Amino acid sequence: MRIAERARALPRPLLVELFAVANLAFLTVDVFIAHSVNAFHFTVEYVPVGFGVAGAAVLIAALALDAFDLARPRVRRAGYVVGVASILVGVAGLFLHLRSTFFDQQTLKNLVYTAPFAAPLAFAGLGFLVLANRMVATTSREWAWWVVFLAWGGFVGNLALSLADHAQNGFFDRREWIPVGAAAFAVGFLLLVLIRPADRALARATLAVMGVQIVVGVLGFAWHVLADLRPGQAGLPLEILYGAPPFAPLLFADLAVLAALGLWDLLTFQP
Repeated sequence: MRIAERARALPRPLLVELFAVANLAFLTVDVFIAHSVNAFHFTVEYVPVGFGVAGAAVLIAALALDAFDLARPRVRRAGYVVGVASILVGVAGLFLHLRSTFFDQQTLKNLVYTAPFAAPLAFAGLGFLVLANRMVATTSREWAWWVVFLAWGGFVGNLALSLADHAQNGFFDRREWIPVGAAAFAVGFLLLVLIRPADRALARATLAVMGVQIVVGVLGFAWHVLADLRPGQAGLPLEILYGAPPFAPLLFADLAVLAALGLWDLLTFQP
């Protein structure tokens, strides 16, 4: 069997499903840390934490019961329920985050210093990903297009978050511009792939760009951890809450993996 045929035979829809499960679980940890900053002052802040645990558990349980076959009824129904619920949680979180200050007075300052407005949309993106994995034929180019589209949307949000988060300290360290530039490149290349999905040379170039995103994510993680460990800091547990968020840069690597799954499918697609 040729290399291309072997690559095509790998279960990318299942990999995308496992990607969604892992990200729901990780989001639970990320949201728990973020909402611990104000000690879950509002009861509603427990909702995304509870949903992340429940959503990941339901999906992985359904996969196990149906022998990891996405075509079986239980795993399909579980995906529809979790997908729709995830979208609702994400959209509701967006409005609740913006309501914190931005809706009182629509200024750039309030947009930067409010709760990260785009962060809850990660739940919505995962919800759409789970639904697309069931509603779009996984043997079609359209499936790969949707995977790339959702990765593109994630990078758009990542670009906004990189700008807003680093603007809070006025880009004090020049390295803080790196994620902004990297996210902008990812957004641009993925957009071109969405416009020209049959262009394999473009898809290969974009895969290389995704490799750069992984490097940026790992470096960002290391730099954030080192910043939190500097002498005179409050200690790593408190710095994780109030200092440079160590896990935030890993979103670059995470989204790059998702985009790579879609690009991989486009490259091996046989009409």
